Amino acid sequence: MYVDHATEGVWEQLRATRWNPPSGAATNERRATYVFALEQAEQMFRAAATVGPATRPLLVFYGLSQAGRAIAAAASDTGNGDAWKLNGHGVSSVGLDRRLPDVEVRTGKQGDHGSFVRLSELLGSPLWGKTPMRLNKLWDLLPENEQWPLLETGNVRRTPLWIEHRNLHPERHPLASVPVVRFPPWVVDAKNGRVALSDYLEAFPEAQHYHDFLRVDPEPDADPAFRRHQDGWGELDMHWRLPEGRSGTTAERLASLEAITRPYKGRLYFFPVVTSDKRSLHPLMAWWAVLHTLSMLARYQPAEWSSHINIDASENAVAIERLLKDAMRVLPQLVVETIDEVTR
Repeated sequence: MYVDHATEGVWEQLRATRWNPPSGAATNERRATYVFALEQAEQMFRAAATVGPATRPLLVFYGLSQAGRAIAAAASDTGNGDAWKLNGHGVSSVGLDRRLPDVEVRTGKQGDHGSFVRLSELLGSPLWGKTPMRLNKLWDLLPENEQWPLLETGNVRRTPLWIEHRNLHPERHPLASVPVVRFPPWVVDAKNGRVALSDYLEAFPEAQHYHDFLRVDPEPDADPAFRRHQDGWGELDMHWRLPEGRSGTTAERLASLEAITRPYKGRLYFFPVVTSDKRSLHPLMAWWAVLHTLSMLARYQPAEWSSHINIDASENAVAIERLLKDAMRVLPQLVVETIDEVTR
């Protein structure tokens, strides 16, 4: 049987926290929840690896749901009392009988105790209540779906950007300069690159306050100097000024970049904003919303789910299969990162 050694290592990392949980889980009740919810999450993910797409979304989503309970139990800023306890889903799906991209996802309101709501509040991730959010917009927030859209929307589509932050210059400098990676071909190849760049970044408020970018020539109105990848996507060197224009160390410049991005699998990402809020969804919550919808389809609409995963008839079947496989690899790592985030 195939063994994903990298994922096994992540589960070992999570298991190693259980004998001495984070300080937020110091009370007996929170410790017990942290320890056993992680055990349940691991068992569900391992069970998901043994079944096909007909039932995999159920196991993966409920594994993530239990991991969410462990995250809340470990969080250091939930205070005393029962604020760390999660009750119910806090997210719902409407129109499960529609085309898959057209299924709508809605959330609870701020202050509710549903899992999605409480974790979103802990992670600084926006809620959108009863405002309809189509599944295809949430689907596109997952970096793994870059090449696998549920719905091809051309130049309207926005997908995450990541920054190469590991090679910051060692000298002190007032600018944090990094390549920003995975601009789509229509931006990279645009006749007016400045307009295309500005148009694309409108969906990324956290990235908009850049100081400058590398240009094709020294003229101030010159186009961005995109570097094109073999697949047509590309990257651009961009610069962000430190507060007050002061010169900063490598660590200070990295901290400045961390403040405007979200961590994801060891990288720093800009995620597009899809709500009226100017904050991006935390990647854990984007995964949560997508997997909840797929699990609801599998559980309550088995006939529709069967048609969605029929590779002989559904244009989305392979994308769904691939995403569910990715979930078993990506989510344990994301849980590790999120526990670290809420316990700092």
